[in-house]
Formats: sequence, structure tokens, C-alpha cells
Amino acid sequence: MARIAYDEADAAAFEANRHLTDDGLAAWRAAAVRHLDPHPGMRVLDLGSGTGSWARAFHTWWPEVEVVAVEPSAAMRARSVFTPVLAGDAEQIPLPDGSIDAGWLSTVIHHVPDLTAAAQEIRRVLRPGAPVLIRSVFAGRPEGITLFRYFPEAVGVLDTYPSIAQVEAAFAEAGFATVAVEQVPERTAASLREAAVGLRREAHTLLQLIDDQAYAAGLRRLHRAAQVESGPVIDALDLLVLR
Repeated sequence: MARIAYDEADAAAFEANRHLTDDGLAAWRAAAVRHLDPHPGMRVLDLGSGTGSWARAFHTWWPEVEVVAVEPSAAMRARSVFTPVLAGDAEQIPLPDGSIDAGWLSTVIHHVPDLTAAAQEIRRVLRPGAPVLIRSVFAGRPEGITLFRYFPEAVGVLDTYPSIAQVEAAFAEAGFATVAVEQVPERTAASLREAAVGLRREAHTLLQLIDDQAYAAGLRRLHRAAQVESGPVIDALDLLVLR
């Protein structure tokens, strides 16, 4: 399913580097409430749940909602802060037909090799009219992502990701229509210095897929900027909502 291995080293880096704080999650909580309409008895699928930060957040925010986490990587499942986690991927979701009220995919869509097959499989497990929320950075939309300022070569990797139009087209074949596209801000770090010190290449697909020379040059740029810039690091990822 993934562009990278997501072995033990990747999973450890992801756990250490990619979990947002409560401040970072605030705008996403508001967006999720708008589009998910959480209510008692609802079942939400977290597809590609990674180390479980979003599944844990949903469970904490809405205890009356059942969160079903599915993750293909054994190493990620082993480090998940949410349990249980089912083994599966976007083309083989281990759930019955029509058993889910909403789907959530966070920084997953670029790892899916066959978007059309995935859309059909997601359609299978969703109840009629259920929404799918896709949190991602999409091809052609590097704006708002701090890392691209220091690792410009990573924009070339981003251009190999699916675009919003490509995802919309694949999901349209499965009967989905676009409800909304919006950018959601998140506080990634308290400062650029904190971001630089805590950066783990293994936690970022975009950085793993540039060459070592480009990564080293970007790291130097980042650390130089961290010495003079102040204030929190605010990134903005896209939220694509389909129904």
C-alpha cells in the first residue's frame, strides 16, 4: 500500500514526530464536526490509521462514537496508541458491506496504488450517503507546508502524488461527489527551532524520497532559519470531503 516500507524505524519516527498536540488538532476537530456530524452509535473508519493518533483523538472527542482503525503496516499497528487496530488496506477493508457511517483517511491517499479500486472498496463498506474525509497534501498544492520552504526538491515528490482532481475522478466512478475542499490550519510546532530539532526524515515520505544531498542541504537551511525565526509553525493541509 505504501510508497515507503513503514518498517520499525519508520513507525518509531512517525510516532515521535507526527502526532499533533491538542493545539494542533483544534481546527481539525472543528472541521470533523462540521462534516462528520458525530452522534451516538456512529461508526467511523480510520483507514490507514498509522500509529493511532487520529483514532485516539476521535475516541477522546466523541466517546459515544465507535472508531474502527485499519492499518496495513504491522510495525505501525504495534506502536498504535489506539486499540484495537485491524490489519487491512484501502483495497481490502476487513469489514462487512454497509457497516460504516463515515470514512477518514489522513495522509494516506498518496500511498494507495489503485485509487479506483480503493474508492469502490470504501463505497462497499460505507452506508448510503456516508461521507469520506481525506486529509492530505495533494499534487500541485505545496502552499502552506513549511517543509517545502527548506526542502524545495520535495515539491517534485509531491507532484507525483494524486491531485485533488484525480482523487475526485476515481471516487466519482464509485458514485461519490465532492462536498467540500478546504485548507485546515494546524500548529505543527511551537517554534521553527522545535521543528528542526525534532525532525525525523523517516517520518516524512516526502523527505525519504529526495536524495541525501538535497536532504542535507535542506536541513542546513532549516537550522539556519531556526536560529532567527520566532513564533509557532503553522501548516495548512487540504481536506477533501466526498459523499
